[in-house]
Formats: sequence, structure tokens, C-alpha cells
Amino acid sequence: MAIINEEFTVTTKGNTDIIDITSKISNIVYNHQLQNAVVFVYAKGSTVSITNIEFEPGLLVDLPEALDKIAPNNANYHHDEMWHHGNGYSHVRASIIGNSLHLPLVDGVLQIGQWQQVVLIDFDSKPRSRQVNVQILY
Repeated sequence: MAIINEEFTVTTKGNTDIIDITSKISNIVYNHQLQNAVVFVYAKGSTVSITNIEFEPGLLVDLPEALDKIAPNNANYHHDEMWHHGNGYSHVRASIIGNSLHLPLVDGVLQIGQWQQVVLIDFDSKPRSRQVNVQILY
């Protein structure tokens, strides 16, 4: 088994900014002209997530609204009492969604559904530069 490691940076606005990173991942994977592999996508940080979604205007509103019900930004968080950053909700949301995703590459095609995109969601309360690692195992 061999491993390829690549990374890229995404600049975000914070505050549940949802960014489609599918093309960046696809370009990395297809550049290596592999047939079968496992692609692991990981975002560094405790207030950022990687997941998949249908990247369309309705869901770009629905997902943040749903997360605001689960972990509202105006609630009291023990994290904020300790660090006074005001981003306790960001950590909770990122923990719920997670910061990684596996994608299979089968017969040279990344297995992503027609209406499925890979997104980075930055939950922090300020703009950030986020590092995304793409690891390909083949």
C-alpha cells in the first residue's frame, strides 16, 4: 500500500461558512491517475468540519438553522467561561459533524453522488485560513 499526502488552504468568513471543496479534492485525486484508492479528507482545527451535502441555496440555509437549534451561538458554554473566546458553540457544532470524511475511488472515478458535494464548514466566530489534508491510500 502506498500513501499520497497533499493539502490546500481555504479562506473562510467563519460563522458557519459552508464552502464547496469538491473540485479541489477531485483535482488532487485525478491528478494522480489512480484506479482504486481510499481518499481521506481531514480539516485541522477544533471549530471546523468536513462533511457532504447537496450544495444548494436551501440547504445552505437549512443546515445552519438546524445547528443553531442544537448548539445556539447565544447559549452559555463552559468553554466560554474558561477561555472567554465566545466560540463554545463552534466547538460543539464541529464535534457533532466531525472533521474528516472517507471517499472511495473506484475504477478511476471518485464515488460522489450526483447531488453530493464535499464541504468545509467553519464554525468559528471569525474569519480563518483552514488547512485541509487529502490523503490517498492505494
